[in-house]
Amino acid sequence: MRDHLANKMTSMRRIDLAASAASGLLICLLVWFGGVGAWLTNAHAAALVNVSDVLSNSAPSTVATHAISFTTVSPVTSAQTIELTFDPTGSAFGNVGGVVFGDIIFSGATLVAACGAGSDEVTLSTSSNKVIFTVCSGDTVASGTKSITISNRITNPSSTGSYVIGIGGTMTDSGNAMVAIVDAVTVTAAVDTSLQFTISPLATGTVVNTATTTGQSATTSMAFGLLTPNNPKILGQQLRVVTNAKNGFAVTLQQSSNMLSASGADINTFANGNNTSTPSPWVSPAATIDATTTYGHYGVTSDDSDLNAGEFTSGGGNKWVGNIVTPRTIFSNSGAGDGITQDKGTAKVALKIEISGLQEAATDYQNSLIYVCTPTF
Repeated sequence: MRDHLANKMTSMRRIDLAASAASGLLICLLVWFGGVGAWLTNAHAAALVNVSDVLSNSAPSTVATHAISFTTVSPVTSAQTIELTFDPTGSAFGNVGGVVFGDIIFSGATLVAACGAGSDEVTLSTSSNKVIFTVCSGDTVASGTKSITISNRITNPSSTGSYVIGIGGTMTDSGNAMVAIVDAVTVTAAVDTSLQFTISPLATGTVVNTATTTGQSATTSMAFGLLTPNNPKILGQQLRVVTNAKNGFAVTLQQSSNMLSASGADINTFANGNNTSTPSPWVSPAATIDATTTYGHYGVTSDDSDLNAGEFTSGGGNKWVGNIVTPRTIFSNSGAGDGITQDKGTAKVALKIEISGLQEAATDYQNSLIYVCTPTF
């Protein structure tokens, strides 16, 4: 009898254990299914990938272009939105609501002002800190890479730091881009000003603006020697300018006086003492009796071909001026000079003298020519 009761008790414990095990299994199954259900419920939400926002300028309070790119895992369907939220917690970016259709380039969908016949069209709207793209009715924007560039409209936050640009809306996928706003780095430097102006002699037979020198000059002198009637003489000099002047330089030439002799006789400036201002073809002295200004004259030319639109060299060249009583520009450039490049770093000038048989006799005609090189930094 005792054995029978013991066996019965053992059987009852087995039944209780089996029931407990079954109950636990049921609870586990319910929890597992509940977990799967929750997982299945959230399985449609996916994170965007390759999310970035490249700023054209990261300085505080500066208007910058945003080049935002991301890849969607799921398509964006009819009436769903793609929303760019600039600083979701603080709205620190300025003028987000001022973004207009013409500010945006959208790659990966077709941005339109109004829905039309396309299959992947989106329209634009904005709020204080959002730029919103809404998929047109019946359209679908396929999954894949999207690039949205918003040009020069949104103002950076006034304080430095990292800021979030949320990418979401009613579309399935979402994610965040971040940008760092940092103070601009001030870079300073200094470059010394420089100027070298040199005058060199020209040899006999050197061509200056179609005129050929008839003798050898020196750095500090032009010795024409004995002048004979109706036999022009030409001497020249090479000018070189080396400078880093941003706005260029100008070289002027001025005479101290007409060529004078101790007796008071003079040789006048081209043409016939008229101080010709506009470069003109050479003419011989008029040799009008009792009009001493017509007995002989001298003039200046330059081969700077872009000086005042080529005033000396246009039309075949061989043009001369006599107005060197006051400073006359004979060589210039609007930028730096290298001392080598024609018209920009170097040019040649020439002085031509011709007399008639009436020119007063003297062995000591003389004056001075003064060059001045002025850079503009």
